[in-house]
Amino acid sequence: MPDDLFFSDDPARLDRARIHAWLAEESYWAEGRPLATQQTAVDASWNFGVYDAVTGEQLAYARVVTDRATFAWLCDVFVAGEARGRGVGVALVDGVMAALEPLGLKRVLLATGDAHGLYERFGFRPLDRPQDWMARVGSLTR
Repeated sequence: MPDDLFFSDDPARLDRARIHAWLAEESYWAEGRPLATQQTAVDASWNFGVYDAVTGEQLAYARVVTDRATFAWLCDVFVAGEARGRGVGVALVDGVMAALEPLGLKRVLLATGDAHGLYERFGFRPLDRPQDWMARVGSLTR
């Protein structure tokens, strides 16, 4: 971790307003996500951030949905535009993977449209048998 950054999973440190703005306004996967939906997702997940060591400003965010026994889904990974190119994303994913490692999970999944190289550095690769996986996308209401 670079000296000018620190990593934390302390939920009290999260800048929830900034996280919502990042995801709802700047991400391709959560564009338009309502604040209430984002708050519920944060409350039901294990959340991580990378922060400026001097100012305490949050520079990056990720959350993990997990049972902490067999499975985890790494999602909503976001680095502030002004912090990109400083190793913040690498520090974030490194910290998340270090937190997950002691759990001995059988599988950690993620989806990305543009950061394959970053995740490959941490052992992620395309699914061996993608035909075995299915998804139900959209609302579960009838």
